[in-house]
Amino acid sequence: MYRNFKIVPQIVFGRGCFNQLGDILKPRRTASDAYMVFVLDDVFKGRPLEGRLPMEKGDMLLPVNVDDEPKTGYIDQLVAQIQASCPRKPAGVIGIGGGATMDIAKAVSLMLNNPGSAADYQGWDLIKNPAVYHAAVPTLAGTGAEISRTTVLTGPVKKLGINSDFTLFDQIVLDPELLAGVPKDQWFYTGMDCYIHDVESLNGTYLNEFSRAYGEKSLELCRQVFLEDRADKDDKLMMASYFGGMSIAYSQVGACHALSYGLSFVLGVHHGIGCCIAFDYLEEVYPEGVKEFRRMMEKHDIRLPRNLTAKLDEAAMDTMANVALGLVPLWENCFGKDWQRVVTKEWVLELYRRM
Repeated sequence: MYRNFKIVPQIVFGRGCFNQLGDILKPRRTASDAYMVFVLDDVFKGRPLEGRLPMEKGDMLLPVNVDDEPKTGYIDQLVAQIQASCPRKPAGVIGIGGGATMDIAKAVSLMLNNPGSAADYQGWDLIKNPAVYHAAVPTLAGTGAEISRTTVLTGPVKKLGINSDFTLFDQIVLDPELLAGVPKDQWFYTGMDCYIHDVESLNGTYLNEFSRAYGEKSLELCRQVFLEDRADKDDKLMMASYFGGMSIAYSQVGACHALSYGLSFVLGVHHGIGCCIAFDYLEEVYPEGVKEFRRMMEKHDIRLPRNLTAKLDEAAMDTMANVALGLVPLWENCFGKDWQRVVTKEWVLELYRRM
């Protein structure tokens, strides 16, 4: 059976298109008491972008902190905060920020219409009810969160996404002007998430011509952004992120993302930098990709942190390996259905020891 997957139905792209957000949301304000929840990365609190939000009377500004990777308990707390502020459900939830902020907005919109804790839905297709209308405005590019059916969360016992067609945004607003001023390291690590998506998809056993078409174009754009000097690099990176996300929609990521989940769960390493750290040790799996990745690091003078696992005890290392090994579809995409013949726990632990 082929997957009949869903994609984001409405997309606007272009410099300055953020100014259209108010008009885009207007048809959702059908009742006099309809309100929107603007989920805003708190790095923008008190900054010009906050003042540009098309907020109307009754709307709620919900600043969120993404210093740590999003946790299921944090989602539950934010949902309770919205419910305590108003007995009615919002007409929409709008996420403005990077991948973590967009994932928070996705999760909040899902949990407003589904009972229990966000931790109850970590896995594949466990969500029963559609989300509240939700839209995304990325201020970073690379994660593909704007186009993904996953909201990546760290729960009490695992780091695993809520994977569902209901997770997908109803609307995305892709304005390259919003990428201006991103710190270089953050720009690089987030962009490399996209590059690694492409490498893992294009080298995976799940690959088909649909995934290849999007992945190859995304990879081409990443090379222009990170190996050339382009005045329009923000426009290209924003589209690379979109195409990279589309490539893995009908495919999957691979070994690097599995290992990065373990790093994040145990050490709290952010997703983008975690992928970079793991990818740098996977030359035996993705030789050409890692070689090119190192050229990109050299061009942008990026130095990855080292010796992250040096002081971890055996129990922590074991947990890290178990989290990574639990991501079966990722390993299967990388090595095929008999992946367990290649990927042993000792092999995973040895990779972590090197980090």
